[in-house]
Amino acid sequence: MAVTTPTKADRKTLKLGEALAEIGVSRAAFYRMRARGQAPRHLKLPNGQIRIRRADLDAWFDSCEVQEAC
Repeated sequence: MAVTTPTKADRKTLKLGEALAEIGVSRAAFYRMRARGQAPRHLKLPNGQIRIRRADLDAWFDSCEVQEAC
């Protein structure tokens, strides 16, 4: 079984403000989404700050895609 080491790009994290600017929602909206379990996966640091991995934000965007009816 091969073990892969995460690349630097895989470990890239965004500050909450950076991620919110990218997805276009307010901090309050993010916390409501988080309470409902609809926010992107995130990390809570020991100092209370929130970070979002780039890969998790991209995966969250992909999961929001809506399929159009044929």
